[in-house]
Amino acid sequence: MERRASETARTEALRAEQAHVSMLYDRLDTVRERAERALGEEYARGTPGGTHQARFERDVSSHEYARRVTQLSGVERGLCFGRVDDTGGDTYYIGRVGLRDAHDELVLIDWRAPAARPFYTATPGDPGPLVRRRHLHTRGRTVVDLDDEVFDLARMSEPDRRTLVGEAALMAALRRGRTGRMGDVVATIQTEQDQVIRSGLPGALVVQGGPGTGKTVAALHRAAYLLYAHRETLQRRGVLVVGPNALYLRYIGHVLPSLGETDVVLTTAGELYPGVRATASDEPGAAAVKGDLRMVEVIKGAVRDRQRVPSGDLEVLIDVKTSLRDGVEVVVERMALRVDHATCVRARERARAVRGPHNVARKLFVDSALTALALDEARQLDQPLDEEDLRYAKAALWRMASVRTALNDLWPPLTPERLVAELLADPGLLASAAGSHLGPGELAALARPAGAPWTTGDVPLLDEAAELLGEDSSAARAAERAARRARRDDELYAQGVLEIADVTEMLDARALADRHDSGGTALTTAERAARDRHWVYGHVIVDEAQELSAMAWRTVMRRIPTRSLTVVGDVAQTGSAAGARSWGEMLDPYLKGRWREARLLVNYRTPAEIMEVAADVLKAVAPDQEPPTSVRDGEAPPRALRVRRADLPRALPELVMSELAEVGEGRTAVLTPDARHREIAALVPDAASALTADALDSPAVVLTVTQSKGLEFDSVVVVAPEEILTQSPKGGQDLYVAITRATRRLTVIHEGELPSVLARLA
Repeated sequence: MERRASETARTEALRAEQAHVSMLYDRLDTVRERAERALGEEYARGTPGGTHQARFERDVSSHEYARRVTQLSGVERGLCFGRVDDTGGDTYYIGRVGLRDAHDELVLIDWRAPAARPFYTATPGDPGPLVRRRHLHTRGRTVVDLDDEVFDLARMSEPDRRTLVGEAALMAALRRGRTGRMGDVVATIQTEQDQVIRSGLPGALVVQGGPGTGKTVAALHRAAYLLYAHRETLQRRGVLVVGPNALYLRYIGHVLPSLGETDVVLTTAGELYPGVRATASDEPGAAAVKGDLRMVEVIKGAVRDRQRVPSGDLEVLIDVKTSLRDGVEVVVERMALRVDHATCVRARERARAVRGPHNVARKLFVDSALTALALDEARQLDQPLDEEDLRYAKAALWRMASVRTALNDLWPPLTPERLVAELLADPGLLASAAGSHLGPGELAALARPAGAPWTTGDVPLLDEAAELLGEDSSAARAAERAARRARRDDELYAQGVLEIADVTEMLDARALADRHDSGGTALTTAERAARDRHWVYGHVIVDEAQELSAMAWRTVMRRIPTRSLTVVGDVAQTGSAAGARSWGEMLDPYLKGRWREARLLVNYRTPAEIMEVAADVLKAVAPDQEPPTSVRDGEAPPRALRVRRADLPRALPELVMSELAEVGEGRTAVLTPDARHREIAALVPDAASALTADALDSPAVVLTVTQSKGLEFDSVVVVAPEEILTQSPKGGQDLYVAITRATRRLTVIHEGELPSVLARLA
């Protein structure tokens, strides 16, 4: 009965919000069509008289209309994402842009406007004027879900209480509990999360919390709060959110309109290196080695090994007839030019002495080698060289393919992708680069065939290699100087446009020049940041942070030299062989004495009966960790079913259908051991199984435990817990994660004896 009433309330609320959102889109279409028409008329007007002032005025007008059309087109997705109800009985809607109706009444508040501030800054401990905040989740122009946060239930009317949805409905139900315990726990939740949200910007805040404690939501609301409290800093530099996988980022994506899309970069650890989107995971042995800080020395060794000089043995660099012992010989126009071994060594040591990146220092090495070749050519021709002649001779030699080939063999230009790929695919190169830093077993774990896809563990290696290799920036610097000159001209022109048209208060010369430079479409902060490996962010949020290796933390820290971070996770759930055993282990090398920890101890997602099972697992695998306290009972006790492997193709689909019927419009997840994901997914063909952004739109999904991190489902079916326990050194933590994904129902299917850590289910 209670569930039916809840679904009725949700249906009524969705219908009412859909009517308002549809009205907003109608208004958006009207305003956009008007702006497009005005822009067309402005272009059609041309430049009367051809005077400078006429052209300036036309440029300003057309720019403003074009900007408005671009803005109105860019807010199509997620036009309205929030609503607030205040103590005076007024309701306001928050969205991507401000809109007024035909009577000039404000029907949608721009999220950047001061009037929208309470939507972001209200917290349970300090709600300000709000009694309720509602998040609207849309797909296209359709409202598909709602989520309420109630700050003052007593001030809400009974009809409004009946339409509460999401977590607010749960909180209202808890407040109606007959014991004092429920109310006390809810107050604790509010205090814990409020402290997280309002924690200061400097330094790192670690939000340590077990399953269902709301740490992710608290961290994202914290980012929204910081964007308002420190808007200038964070809007200019942006906020980086690092999640465990694309599915998880899609899952939390509905929260991020409250951060402002143009200021937030959503990524995974496998995408932190621009141009690479790694999704594959390494085997535990390889993951542990790649994540170890000793890999810094291995990458350094790989770079040094590519800075060669000829040995005393025969060096075959160009052609067997033109080889030379103890040096380099290059044939240029039938003349054999030589650089002896000692000169090669001096050139290498001189280049290394500048302590610059490999590709930058290479210029010095090449210059020294070209000088030696030019002097040898002059000696053989008996032609003295002055300084100008030497420059000309070196330039002429460098145009010769044979010369470039010979010098590139000694000190090649390298990309991070080439260096790391060749290193991992060549046991000899790997052993030489590692030296004494890695043992034989560790070298064997790293080895892989050429052409293998990038893994998430490779990304920190690529980033480390990029730091050590650098780029030869000569051409880029010349282009930058030319661009700066052109830019100054553009800004002077733009300033003249604004001054003559008398609109300097409305527009900025730099913004107008930016638009001209980008062909009419300015890049957002997120777009610029995602393309630039050297981008420095204003704040970084790392969720499921316990999964990051020590090498991955080096990658993250390069993006945030101010060390302003929100680190969200639970070391009891660490599943990666290279992940965190403690926060101090990962953070102290960068933040010793400058990070603080906030603990969330109350679980309002997982029913108490399921959490008792999870607590047994946690006690066995991480006895030093304390499970969070659940605040509600479940609708059905968790259960274990013994199913023979031969019967699984029949039993599993029947069970999934039964669970879907039980949860109604909810979601069911089947969680599997890594090695059996494809097999089990084939048994439930109607369920989503690929790790795609829209997988959670399916009523049922089949995932590995790793893929399910950070997610929650109404019903969870855990298959083969005995195999999950033994699939990696962190198998116990994986099982703990699997059990705690359920918000209502849990079923465990086992083939052999039930593992002892699940004895409570027997």
